[in-house]
Amino acid sequence: MHSPTSEPTSPPAHPNLAEDELTQTHPNLADRAATRQAHEQAVGSRPGTLIVRENALKPRLFLISYNDQIIADREYHDYGALFAFVQEHPDHKHWIDVRGYGDLGLMQRIQDDFKIHPLMMEDVLNDYQRAKVEETDHGLFLVSRMTEFTNMLDIDDDQLSIFTGPNYVLSFQDDYEDCLNAVRMRLLSTRSTIRRRTPLYLAYALTDVVLDHYYPTMAAIGDYIETLEDRILTGRSDRRLLNRILHIKKDIIRFRRLVYPEREKISEILRMPEEVVPEDIKAYFKDCYDHAIQALDLAETYRETVSSLVDLYMSNQSNRMNEVMKVLTIISSIFIPLSFVVGLYGMNFQREGPDGRINYLNMPELYSPWGYPVLLLILFLIVVFQLVYFYRKGWLTNR
Repeated sequence: MHSPTSEPTSPPAHPNLAEDELTQTHPNLADRAATRQAHEQAVGSRPGTLIVRENALKPRLFLISYNDQIIADREYHDYGALFAFVQEHPDHKHWIDVRGYGDLGLMQRIQDDFKIHPLMMEDVLNDYQRAKVEETDHGLFLVSRMTEFTNMLDIDDDQLSIFTGPNYVLSFQDDYEDCLNAVRMRLLSTRSTIRRRTPLYLAYALTDVVLDHYYPTMAAIGDYIETLEDRILTGRSDRRLLNRILHIKKDIIRFRRLVYPEREKISEILRMPEEVVPEDIKAYFKDCYDHAIQALDLAETYRETVSSLVDLYMSNQSNRMNEVMKVLTIISSIFIPLSFVVGLYGMNFQREGPDGRINYLNMPELYSPWGYPVLLLILFLIVVFQLVYFYRKGWLTNR
């Protein structure tokens, strides 16, 4: 039996890189402030104290119960009914998906019913943990970071917390939308490998799709880096563009900080004993490890590319400044001889002395009827000569 649940959003599309988007602000400042406030409230608290942020979403409960033949997929509005169904069907495998943390009482009931350690539940609700894995009495506790390159040209990440048990996978996330729809679709298929394997394989599938989702994020970042480079090379760079370059560089560094712990987490899973993680499941996690390495390589490549973009931007600005200085220098060079000639004729040497004698050497051309036109002609010829000289030297062109 199957009843459809709400569809999560598809993987992030590449953002529309319009000109005015360079000046848009980023809306995650409020989320960061709320997270910081939650951290401050937890300072000095007893370990294992559960704290829910004020703006946390109301929890939505989704359950997918399955075996080789049947599958049940529905959303529950009553946690009691969901837990009762899980207890009544011990022969089924269950994926309990909790989206939203805004009910502390519900979180405590889930903690008690599934025997979750208070410190682990605290890590779930704090929602800022690095990717990690811990062994529990019933299975594993895994934390992953889901990423998306948003239309605001910023990297958004959410925490995905996963608990595995003998016949269940319990997942927590703070948002209603995620990147796990591919796993849900695979579960609905009658030929799904997930339905024939243990719940730990489902945990692998969730981890794998999170890692796979890093590639659309990096592809969107790569497209945007190319757009920034085109704007620099076509001369459409300004101060806002430099700010955008520096911001995307910070995003890439942040993305690398998210992926690196993911690689370490999978490496730790591969070192676990076989009774915890069977060898056949480790083979799949090895593939996840390769994906994490590739994502790290991409992040490092993009970080170096953005660093070169900063150098390219500064070089472009320097070239533009040199062009401006060249024009100003040419103008100044043209007026230097003109200023000399004009200044020379501005000297106050009188032709007639105090005794009435004529000083014939004191600028006799001042009294010539053609003196002024001849001087203008000389000044004009000086300008023409300079322009011809500068042109032959290539100073008036881009040669």
